[in-house]
Amino acid sequence: MYPYLILPSSQKGAFAKSILCSLLLLFLFNGCSFSSNETYTNYLFTYFVGNGEGEEAVHYAISPDGYHYYALNNNMPILDSHKISVTGGVRDPHILRGEDGTYYMVLTDLLSKNGWTNTAMILLTSKDLISWTSTVIDIPEAYPEKFGNVNRVWAPQTIYDKEKDKYMVYFSMLEPGSYDKIYYAYANADFNGLEAAPEQLFYSPNEKANIDGDIIYNNGKYHLFYKTEGTTDKGIKVAISDSLTGGYKALEGNVDQTDEAVEGSGVFKLIDGDEYILMYDMYMSGTYQFTKSADLKNFEVVDEEVYMNFHPRHGTVLPITQEETERLLHSFPSKDLPSILSVRSPQAKPINLEINKKDKEIYIPVEEGTDISNFDPQFKMFPGTEMLPAGAQDFSGSPVSYVLHTLNGKEENYKVNVQIANNPVLKGYYADPEIIYSEKNQKYYLYPTSDGFTGWSGTYFKTFSSKNLVHWEDEGTILDLKKDVSWANRNAWAPTMVETKIDGNYTYFYYFTAAQKIGVAYSNEPTGPFKDSGSALIDFKPDGITGGQEIDPDVFIDPKTGTPYLYWGNGYLAVAELNPDMLSIKKETVKVLTPDDTFREGAEIIYRNGTYYFLWSQDDTRSPDYRVRYAKAKSPLGPLEIPENNLVIKRDDKLGIYGTGHNSVIQVPDSDEWYLVYHRFNRPKGITMGDAAGYNREVCIDKLTFDSNGNINEAQPTLDGIDPLR
Repeated sequence: MYPYLILPSSQKGAFAKSILCSLLLLFLFNGCSFSSNETYTNYLFTYFVGNGEGEEAVHYAISPDGYHYYALNNNMPILDSHKISVTGGVRDPHILRGEDGTYYMVLTDLLSKNGWTNTAMILLTSKDLISWTSTVIDIPEAYPEKFGNVNRVWAPQTIYDKEKDKYMVYFSMLEPGSYDKIYYAYANADFNGLEAAPEQLFYSPNEKANIDGDIIYNNGKYHLFYKTEGTTDKGIKVAISDSLTGGYKALEGNVDQTDEAVEGSGVFKLIDGDEYILMYDMYMSGTYQFTKSADLKNFEVVDEEVYMNFHPRHGTVLPITQEETERLLHSFPSKDLPSILSVRSPQAKPINLEINKKDKEIYIPVEEGTDISNFDPQFKMFPGTEMLPAGAQDFSGSPVSYVLHTLNGKEENYKVNVQIANNPVLKGYYADPEIIYSEKNQKYYLYPTSDGFTGWSGTYFKTFSSKNLVHWEDEGTILDLKKDVSWANRNAWAPTMVETKIDGNYTYFYYFTAAQKIGVAYSNEPTGPFKDSGSALIDFKPDGITGGQEIDPDVFIDPKTGTPYLYWGNGYLAVAELNPDMLSIKKETVKVLTPDDTFREGAEIIYRNGTYYFLWSQDDTRSPDYRVRYAKAKSPLGPLEIPENNLVIKRDDKLGIYGTGHNSVIQVPDSDEWYLVYHRFNRPKGITMGDAAGYNREVCIDKLTFDSNGNINEAQPTLDGIDPLR
C-alpha cells in the first residue's frame, strides 16, 4: 500500500465578497463538510487530457447546465500524479458523492509512454473536493495466488451498494492469453483497500474485450455501459441486471452514435428533468461526443449544444451544490472562466449570441414577432456572476445599459442590443438545405442535412414546415440511416425532394446521400415516414470520371416535357433521366455537364421564362469563401452558357457572414418572386473554428432577383432575412 495526503498549493487572488462570506459561514458551521441534501445547481467534470508529458493527471471543470464546461485551475492538474501513483501517471478519473458526506475518486495508475500494461489502481477520499487522501492498490501484489499474472488494470469506478451499505469498486483486468474482463470488489470501511479478491462482474457473450464499465441504476435495474473491442461490432453497449453484482444480460446493438472509435463512457442524470447524458471519448479524433436519452436505450446526439474550452479524455461528471461550486472556484481559479454564457429567452437565438468583450457590447438576435419593447434576455450566467438589471427591458430604441458583476468582484458596463433577425431560419445547426412547396398541403418544406456532428458524421434527416418562409415547425426525423436504410449507416448528407403525382396520388421522392452514395426513399406525405428503396441509386462514377464523390443529388422535373432528371456529383456534375417510377435511372442517359473548374458540388437546377439555370457551389464548405455560381441553358441537358459575372452569393466580412453556399431556390407559386435558401458558417463563432466551421453551419433565406436580360443579380446575405410571406 502507498498512502499519501495531497494538499493543493496556495492560491491567491481576489474573490467576490458574497462568495467569501458564504465560504466562511460554511466552514464555521459544517467543518469543511457539505450537506448532500442541498440542491444541486452545477456539474463537476473530472478528466485527464492526453498521453503527453504531464497530461495523465486529474483535472477539474465546471458546468452550469451539463452542456457547457470550463476548465478550472487554468486546465492544470489539481493533484500531483507523481505523489499519488506508482507509474507517475493517472487516467480515467471517476468521482462519486458518498452517502456519508465523503467524496470518493478512483483512478487508473498508468503512464502510457511506458506501454499499456499496468497492475494498479488508486483509491482516494476527500471531505471537500480539494484535499485528497490516496492509496495505491496493486492487484498482483495484493492477490498473488489468484491474480499474480494480471498485466492490465483499467478504468475503475465506484458505486454505493445500498443493501450491503458498502462501496463497490469495479474495473477491467487482463491476464495473459485471455481478454479484458470486468471485475468487482468491495472497498473496506476506510476506502484504502479491498475486502477480498475481485470477482468477475460481467460475462461477455462474445468473449471479447470489455472495458470502461459504468453502472447506472434506473427503474429498478442496473445498467452496465461498457466498451467492446476486437469485433466488427465494437463500441459502447449496455447490459442490464436486477442485481448489482451479477446476472448482466447484454442488449443488442450499440448506444454510441458514431462510427469512430470510442471509449470511456460516462452517464449522468441532468439536474432538471428525467433525461440522461451519455458522453464518451472519441479518442482517435481527440473529441468528445454527448448524447441524450430519457430511457437509457435510445440516444440522440446533442453535440451542437456542447461547449468545452479544453480537450478532455475519459472522465466523469458529478452534480454539485452552489456551495461546492464556490469552494472549487475559490481553490482552483482560472483566468479563462466566462461570465455571460448564453440567453434563455425562448424568442432568442442563443447560438448566434454575440458578446464583444473588448467594446463591452452584446448583440442578441431574436425571432420575428418578438416584442423587443418588453423583452427579457434571461441571461445564463456563470456561477458567481450576475447581470443587472433583471427582468424585461425596452430594446426598441437605443441599446440598454447593463452592469456585469464578475467573479473577482469587479463591475463592467455593457450595452445590450436586441434585434429581429430572421437569419438563420432554423434553430440549431443544419446545412445543404433543399426546399419545396407542397401543392397538397399548401406549405413550404425544408429538408436539410443535420449538422453539428464532427466530420459530417450525422446519420439522420429531419424536415421543417412553414406557411410564410419565416416561422418553421420541426416535423421531426423522416429518415434514419441506422434504422431505415440497409445499405448505408453513415454520412447523411445533402438531400433533395420532389412532389409529383403517380396514378393521380401525390407522392414524395426523397433523394439523399449516405456513405458517399445516393439513395432514394418515398412517401405519401412530405413529412414521411419515408421508405427506402432498398439499395443505392447512384454508386458509380460516370465514364471518364476518376475523382470526386457521388454525393449532392438534385431532382428536377422539366416543366416543358414532364421528364424527371437527377443531377449529382462532387468535383464533377452528372445527370441522368429518371424512369417513370422515380426509383431508378436510365443508365444509358448518364451525361457529364461539369460547367468549369469552379464547380465543386451542390447543383441546383431551376426554370424561369424559358431558361434553365444551373447553380453550384465553388470552393470547400470549410472555407469562408464557399460561394455560389451559375450558368444558363436552353435545355435541362445543356449546353451550359456561363455569364461573364456569374456570382450568386458570397461572404460579407462587414456582417461577419462566411461560407455562403450549397443552396436551393424556391419560387412563390403563381409569381415571379424567388428566394435563395443556403447555408453559412455559424455566426459569430464559425470564422474562429477552423475546419469545424464546415460542419457547424446554419440555414438562411434571402431574396433572389433577375435583371431584364434574365441574368441572376448577386444576392446579398443578410442578418435580417426576409419578411414573412403574406
